[in-house]
Amino acid sequence: MGLRMPTKLVIAAFIGASTLYTATPGIAARSGGAAFSNTLLLATFQPPAGYSTAPHANSTGNSEPAIAFGPDGSMAVDGLAWLPFQVNLWRGRFGSTPSYFGAMDTDLKNHGAGRTTLGDEDADVEITAAGTLLLADLDLIVNKNFNSFQLGVNVTRCPAGTTGPSGCTHIFLDTAGADREWITSSGQNVWVAYHDSQSSTIIRVKRSTDDGMTWTAAGSPIPGQGTATGDATFNNSIGPIVGDPSTGVVYESYAAGEPQTKGSSANYNNIYVSRSTDGGEHWTSTRVFHADPFTRLNNFWPSLAVDPITHVVYTAWTDQHGMWVSSSSDGAVSWSQPLLVSNIATTVMPWLAARNGKVDLVYYGSTAASADVTDAVWNVYDSQLQNGSWSVKLVSNTPNRVGPVCLQGSACPNNTNRELLDLFEVAEDPISGKAAIIYTDSTIDTWTNPSGVTRELPEIILAFEN
Repeated sequence: MGLRMPTKLVIAAFIGASTLYTATPGIAARSGGAAFSNTLLLATFQPPAGYSTAPHANSTGNSEPAIAFGPDGSMAVDGLAWLPFQVNLWRGRFGSTPSYFGAMDTDLKNHGAGRTTLGDEDADVEITAAGTLLLADLDLIVNKNFNSFQLGVNVTRCPAGTTGPSGCTHIFLDTAGADREWITSSGQNVWVAYHDSQSSTIIRVKRSTDDGMTWTAAGSPIPGQGTATGDATFNNSIGPIVGDPSTGVVYESYAAGEPQTKGSSANYNNIYVSRSTDGGEHWTSTRVFHADPFTRLNNFWPSLAVDPITHVVYTAWTDQHGMWVSSSSDGAVSWSQPLLVSNIATTVMPWLAARNGKVDLVYYGSTAASADVTDAVWNVYDSQLQNGSWSVKLVSNTPNRVGPVCLQGSACPNNTNRELLDLFEVAEDPISGKAAIIYTDSTIDTWTNPSGVTRELPEIILAFEN
């Protein structure tokens, strides 16, 4: 469901010339609002003849961004380039515009005769306790005619002190069928979770005990869970995997349907969180919330966060008409009654971060009645828990989208209205305790092809809490 190929398949001319993957930084500031300051992050490249972008010339475009902080306050931000096949990466610290690190995953080893391996289908980023940057990326492995493909997942490892992509190495975890990967760490332990797109949508977990250098298979949260297994087999949407850096307990979230809805609906009406206390070898799943069959709670991923100070676990989801949060103070064994924490009509794409009792739940929101409204105006919101009370803060200083938002992933007809893709993220700076949010804006740039057709070109905005 996380597969994103709309623009890449249209612009076949971008394939095959490695010089097109050389991006240079370009950054323009946007004035911030009362709660957050907003900065546009740009990367540029030289497009083929006949292609152009405006008003920011030669922009790669970016979307579906991720963000992470290391324990020392170092920050990493990634964005999926919209035009060339690359993941753009920036590095910095809270409160300052990050420096462009480079175009990632442009030199992947090809797998199979006549095939080309391309990064930039989904990505997630992590900084370990040792300062190692790890980028988990979904890869597109295509034949020479670009009409047949399979998906894999790799981890790009950049040791502390690395100054650019040339100092990083790639480790392939799967080349036979994968989708929507997530990464997390605790000390020297690192985990990657992803869907096996070839086998009952099982959630696979790979583990490294040496800071991301070598990897082995761990257990799966899906099998051996009784009713939870019945709900989730061929019938789930994978959320993030999250490790508690203090205890080493690792958690995985997912939305699931019910046996009677299999094959008839992709609207998943159950929220689950699975936990492992032995490094991911064995898992126990708990159903956090149940709605009536065919109620859609996967709009998109169910989010998950663990507070590294208090060890409280939080999960969040939306039915498109409100953001709901549940918490667990006993390691995801039992969960609180869900709490509605938003106050706008339509909500999609939740993401959570938590630290020292403070929680930030971010999402795209609109006053329109649904995500399908033609002239819906969208903004970025943060429902924040601080000092025991929830409040709603406006993040974006201008609307980040006008128009419908398709929530069917790669099943969106002709990939229409997918400019925001499927997620954006928030993280807590461990030094200041403030939130940093990286989101997509489809109103800033456009790109034009040789036929003169002009389309929106998404860009990413980094917002710091004031």
